[in-house]
This record gives sequence, C-alpha cells and structure tokens, in this order.
Amino acid sequence: MWRYFLCWFPMLILAIINGSARDLWYKKYVGEIRAHQISTFSLVLLFGIYIWIVMKKTPVESEMNAILLGLFWLILTLIFEFGFGLMRGSTISQLLGEYNIMKGRVWVLIPIWVSFAPYLFFKIQSR
Repeated sequence: MWRYFLCWFPMLILAIINGSARDLWYKKYVGEIRAHQISTFSLVLLFGIYIWIVMKKTPVESEMNAILLGLFWLILTLIFEFGFGLMRGSTISQLLGEYNIMKGRVWVLIPIWVSFAPYLFFKIQSR
C-alpha cells in the first residue's frame, strides 16, 4: 500500500495546478460558479489520465484491492481537502457547500471519481 500512498501525492500537484489555472486564468472571464464547474471537470479528466497510468504501471492484484485502493485514496483526499480547508480558515459549512449540487457545486464528482476510478480501470485493463 505504500506505493499507492506515494502515488496519491501527484494528484495533489495536479489539483493545485488545476486550481491555480482556474483562479489565475479563466475565473475572471467565466465567473465563480462556471469556473468551479470547469475546474471540477478538468480535474476529473486529469485524475483519470493519471490514475489510468498508475493502474497500468503498478496494477493491483484483484478487484477487491482496486476497491480498497479507491477507498484509501478517497480517505486521503477528504482528509487533505478538509484539513487544508480548515487550516486556510474555511468553516466546515463552507467546505461542505462545495458539495451542494443544487447550487451548481459539482465538486462531489472528485471524491466519487477518485474512489471509483481504480476499480473501473482495473476492470478495463484486466480484460
């Protein structure tokens, strides 16, 4: 599991680059909510490419291990997201607000994708 723990860190870098691109490049042109949605979908794409590569280079041995890997990465992602958010001064309410689909916030797709992608790619690559 250590190698998959280490493989999780580049996802942080991708997320930081993606968020920086949003804040520095296109947010001023499309507005806050649209920028949030664009960056969510672009991060899903970036994570998809990265997780595909990880699963190709360091394949898991079984379907159950792929599921456990997704859950492991989900936990790491949520711990980082909420921990970092709280350290930056955000409240739990503000952080949970990013998951409010009724208000156009689609960030919930990130943890869903992080948890599901290893299993999906394991199934595709094991054919």
